[in-house]
Amino acid sequence: MGATLIEKIFAHNIGADSVKAGDIITVNVDRVMVHDIFIPFVAEKFEEMGFQKIWDPDKMVLIYDHLVPASQLDDPRHHREGDAFADKYGVKHVHRSDGICHQLMTEAGYVKPGNVVFGTDSHTTTYGCVGAFSTGIGYTEMASILGTGKLWVRVPRAIRVNIEGTLPENVTSKDVILTVLGDLRSDGATYQSLEFAGSTVEAMSVASRMTMSNMAVEAGAKCGLFAPDEKTAKYCGIALDEFQKTLHGDEDADYARVLNYRAEDFRPVMACPSQVDNIHPVSEIAESKIRVDQVFLGSCTNGRLEDLAAAAEILKGKHIAPFVKLIVTPASRKVYEDAKKSGVLETLLDAGAMITHPGCGLCCGRTGGILTDNEVVVATNNRNFLGRMGTSKVQIYLASPVTAAVCALTGVITEP
Repeated sequence: MGATLIEKIFAHNIGADSVKAGDIITVNVDRVMVHDIFIPFVAEKFEEMGFQKIWDPDKMVLIYDHLVPASQLDDPRHHREGDAFADKYGVKHVHRSDGICHQLMTEAGYVKPGNVVFGTDSHTTTYGCVGAFSTGIGYTEMASILGTGKLWVRVPRAIRVNIEGTLPENVTSKDVILTVLGDLRSDGATYQSLEFAGSTVEAMSVASRMTMSNMAVEAGAKCGLFAPDEKTAKYCGIALDEFQKTLHGDEDADYARVLNYRAEDFRPVMACPSQVDNIHPVSEIAESKIRVDQVFLGSCTNGRLEDLAAAAEILKGKHIAPFVKLIVTPASRKVYEDAKKSGVLETLLDAGAMITHPGCGLCCGRTGGILTDNEVVVATNNRNFLGRMGTSKVQIYLASPVTAAVCALTGVITEP
């Protein structure tokens, strides 16, 4: 019998011939990410455990992204304590306002195919886009890893998602993962590995794959994995080694489930308030002519250059509805610069958009466009829970950048 992608990664990591779903193993950690919200708690727990040094300071990345610029009185404490921890223990990889942690971890080359990575944020699953195991953990587990370089895990069962064919016009990977989430439901992949395969995902850019890995956790998945290929190698700036070339799920592996899709069947969809798995076709929602107060284009889900460019293509030479606020937040400083050089930012500005600094901001409901009672926002981020982007009475619809841009133009929820 063959092996799933996650089984191959873990077996190689611990130097075993094979592992099977359900095995309890202790993995050797290749990289960790700590973000600004958690660093005070990680630091406190690390010293409480009695550790005198980080097992390998070069394998820790500290990223300020949720609390920049500071929007609440306690935010600067996180920055001070983070800097103090980095100085004390020799952490050199520190990013202050360079972008969202999940964008930076692959963009800056910290994660490679086959790596085992942990981060203090649930959307750490994003790095599966390059064929790495990555998942979110709490500050106690992170403190333990910083002291030992190891963590025990249970090998997850895998759900294989096969997608074959060519996606229709105006259908993106965001529509694909939202559709899959609607089928699986929010608990349908709990502590399992979502493994994407087929000609459709092979044709996707790494940026599009990031969107899907990012939202794998919304079905409860421990990780969301893609087999690394030449696109991955180019993005990571490496040549795939012999092990990395084997990183694909075998057809005869033991999968918990296999889901098969025809790409041509996908349509633009939205996650409707207030659950990520409350999925409906945009055409169906559009019948109600729901007025849109704000559109958000950004986040670690859809804040990359191809996302901004897709919206700009729709908005070029046009202007958003007069009562709509369009907020655009590039996922990183590099994305911001690339969008500026390519003319994408200018197009968005001319259409009436407000461009913010790279960071988490509005997605986590802290700054940069908070909404109030009964306002409707169409957003390209990953969660639409009550109170996520303002008060508990804000109506959040999650959509692709293409759908979001069309809604900004018309001022009502509209199918592309």
